[in-house]
Amino acid sequence: MKRVYALAAALLLFSPIGFAQKKTVKTAAQKSFPAEISRPKLVVGLVVDQMRWDYLYRYYNRYVNGGFKRLINEGFSVENTMIPYTPTYTAPGHTCIYTGSVPAVHGIIANNWYDPELGIDMYCTDDKTVQTVGSTSAAGLMSPKNMLTTTITDELRLATNFKSKVIGISLKDRGSILPAGHSANAAYWYDGISGNWITSTYYMKQLPAWVDAYNKQKMPDLYYAKEWNTLYPLTSYSQSTADSKAYEGAFRGETAPVFPHKLSDAVGKNFELIRSTPYGNSMTLDLAEKAIAAEGLGKGTATDFLAVSCSSTDYVGHQFGPNSIEAEDTYLRLDKDLETFFAYLDKSVGKGNYLLFLSADHGAAHVPGFMAENKMPSGLVNTRKLTTELNTLIEKDFKVKKSVLTVMNNQIIYNKSEITESKADFEAIKKRTIAYLRLQDGIQDAVDNTKLSESTLPAEIKERIANGYNARRSGDVYFLLKPNWFDGGVTGTTHGAWYPYDSHIPLVFMGWNVKPGKTNKTHYMTDISATLAAMLRIQMPSGCIGEPITELTNQ
Repeated sequence: MKRVYALAAALLLFSPIGFAQKKTVKTAAQKSFPAEISRPKLVVGLVVDQMRWDYLYRYYNRYVNGGFKRLINEGFSVENTMIPYTPTYTAPGHTCIYTGSVPAVHGIIANNWYDPELGIDMYCTDDKTVQTVGSTSAAGLMSPKNMLTTTITDELRLATNFKSKVIGISLKDRGSILPAGHSANAAYWYDGISGNWITSTYYMKQLPAWVDAYNKQKMPDLYYAKEWNTLYPLTSYSQSTADSKAYEGAFRGETAPVFPHKLSDAVGKNFELIRSTPYGNSMTLDLAEKAIAAEGLGKGTATDFLAVSCSSTDYVGHQFGPNSIEAEDTYLRLDKDLETFFAYLDKSVGKGNYLLFLSADHGAAHVPGFMAENKMPSGLVNTRKLTTELNTLIEKDFKVKKSVLTVMNNQIIYNKSEITESKADFEAIKKRTIAYLRLQDGIQDAVDNTKLSESTLPAEIKERIANGYNARRSGDVYFLLKPNWFDGGVTGTTHGAWYPYDSHIPLVFMGWNVKPGKTNKTHYMTDISATLAAMLRIQMPSGCIGEPITELTNQ
């Protein structure tokens, strides 16, 4: 009987019908795979520093048609994008977007941290082996060497055998260097001492002629001459508080934080001031256009990548807070700048030939003064006093002097050599620290970073703390502040918490192979690079833990 079945199977296999089936049947994968790989001419990454997700809609009715409105209406918005780690700062935010990874892996745990192995304070992009190019200041002693993984920009360079050009531009060094990656052709950032756009010898020995020419125009002075008044009548800013509030920070020389802000007194001398005005964003996007033209981005045989970070939104937010007229005016002006920038991309690269995404590195908390004014919980914590109080407490209980080196990034950094030399019980010291922290005003909880599984925190919060913990760079004890409590002064805002106001960010894709739409499914900042890798058909960055946003990639 088995022989009959075998013979029948053989006849079927070699029959004309069998051959016909073999020739015509294709899998779904074969049908969907393209005849050849296509990619956009240019990818543009736009990170708006300190942009809360709700800013997309808070000022929507005031936006022009070609800026944020165009992005939302023509693009695909990932409405519930969250930051998957804590604390939430600028450097890890930019790094996470472009690596698809978290501080536990990529190593950029904050803007600055205490390195226990080197015994020094470390700035995220510090590199004393390089020199400044473009000024005589030390602002150019920077490189991406502290970032431990590759970026999506690195992977694009690798995928095209380094034919792709990659350039980073931002007022902040960390907003330019980290997104551009290790293998970038260039990264440019602003030097507030000289008023020049600069770089470092990590990238080149001298500035290109087009950057030199831009610096010679002294653009900060030209913007200062315009002063800073509201773009529209002051009374029309109905989404903001009154112009003068005690919890807003005034510029030096001002008696109150009110419009108009006089900038012309800074001409020729205070080049740093432009960061805290909307003109810093204007200058950044202007330089981005110059880079596209001068470097021929989008004109070569391989896909190029321009990483741009608009940082003035962060400086304005820190000084005035998210409910200020200054913040609203900054976004309305950025909106018009984006309209101009998008139109430039249409003209220079071609509509549909570039892929653009806009996101943020973190959000921002409401100012405690504003919250109190509206009967909502908030407060200020002075974490700097914790170092003194903990040292006093631990010396009393464990006979160890100066056991705590510092408190930073919501973490306790111990002097482990002193503790070891004193033969004190480190585990007991950590437990005593946690008990002390839990009694302090504004602190919600404290945990041992190495024993997170033993804590009673919700799994989501434990995961974010774990993702933000790097075993070789982080402290041993982490403390969480209460919602809308932060360490700062009475004016302006800050960020750093896991709460949605700090961790819920915008994410909108527009352009090449993007159809209008949105998703409310929860995605994470780490998914941005994974999605770009899927769309470009290149490898994900070396530490990427994100997943492609299939609602977009399967359009």
